[in-house]
Amino acid sequence: MTHLSFDQLKDRLAGVVPEFELEAKFEIAQEILELKREKNAVILGHNYMEPALFHTIPDYVGDSLELSRVAARTNAEIIVFCGVRFMAETAKILNPSKTVLLPSTKAGCSLAASITAEDVRRLKERFPGVPVVTYVNTYADVKAESDVCCTSSNAVAVVESLQSDTVIFLPDEYLARNVARETGKRIIFPTLDEGTLGEPYQMIGWHGRCEVHERYTVQDIEDVRRMFPDVVILSHPECSPEVVEASDFAGSTTAMIRYVERTNAPRYLLLTECSMGDNVMAAYPDKEFVRLCTVRCPHMNQITLEDTLNALKLGRHVIEVPEDIRVRAARALERMIAIGPSGKKD
Repeated sequence: MTHLSFDQLKDRLAGVVPEFELEAKFEIAQEILELKREKNAVILGHNYMEPALFHTIPDYVGDSLELSRVAARTNAEIIVFCGVRFMAETAKILNPSKTVLLPSTKAGCSLAASITAEDVRRLKERFPGVPVVTYVNTYADVKAESDVCCTSSNAVAVVESLQSDTVIFLPDEYLARNVARETGKRIIFPTLDEGTLGEPYQMIGWHGRCEVHERYTVQDIEDVRRMFPDVVILSHPECSPEVVEASDFAGSTTAMIRYVERTNAPRYLLLTECSMGDNVMAAYPDKEFVRLCTVRCPHMNQITLEDTLNALKLGRHVIEVPEDIRVRAARALERMIAIGPSGKKD
């Protein structure tokens, strides 16, 4: 990622971040960049980072799959992950000899917290021999119980690559329902609909949800279309199947960005985390966006420039993963990384 001068940054974030705030943020960013060079660090920034951070300090930005690939091949001694804990854990799993820093210990994830390793073990006992696909938005011990991980961008490809009659898909309920719909599989949720277990099924899901994406509704879409009939609506697969069905396009954060880049709609609406919408607006000033920004991820919001500076200065907060868990989780992650969005091996 190319770092911007203050004037470039001011132009890019005009209308998104007040100039007086941007001046202070830019000074902090410059200090971070200097420390990064001194310490041979690489900074990874998820698409949900707040704009003043997203557009200043990361060497690489992207979604979970892209950043996982970067983490797997970096030569830097220190990885600073501007994202949430499960992402930093992923970087550590793939780089056991590197120091991985997470700027804030409060950067968790409600979806990752919705399932435990013990939950996965119980499901495997209940459905013996069925391969387990685990969304990358999970903690290391859950990944270690899995056969393969996936992201929202390659979930369908991962499921189809298994060539299995039945798949356990964890933990996001809505992503699982959307994958089931796209692959033509009937899905059951043992914790939600016990009465259906005697009927045929090809996918077994869990009841986790993203607290950001579950809040978008079909009513939101209908309201916006009434005001802007020509709007193109993009949604994330963690939204409900009804919202995805009512949208014009559904895909990962990177897929949304590429869609905006490659098309010329009168205006766009992104149904995802608010900062991502701000970042896309800043990156494409010649395109018009409708703002329906009601949801900021409280966990992603914990990552600030100030905390990132302290992370580099003080070497905190160091991410550790027990080796027995790391080795098993690494196998699931490496299988994910080897599967591209098209389902073809890299």
